[in-house]
Amino acid sequence: MTRRATIRTTHDDPELIANAIKPDNTDEMETTADDDTVVTRIERETTSGLHSTVDDYVVNVDVATDVARHAQHAEPTDTGTVSDNQDNTEQ
Repeated sequence: MTRRATIRTTHDDPELIANAIKPDNTDEMETTADDDTVVTRIERETTSGLHSTVDDYVVNVDVATDVARHAQHAEPTDTGTVSDNQDNTEQ
């Protein structure tokens, strides 16, 4: 018997969050984004496996959301010129 869980979370930028967490998905997981919602479906053979996967997933979503939130509020830093080298076109 397969155990299943569907987790729906709302975000300002669901595509960003979905793309951030997809690399951590296992073969038994599918993550999609639509409107303001990230939807992840998880299937596992055991209840304990499902529980463990859901726990890991929730942590991943929390971290992705925190990183996205901090990145949106970060001020850009002027690092100066890209290169200290002058454009030397003479040969």
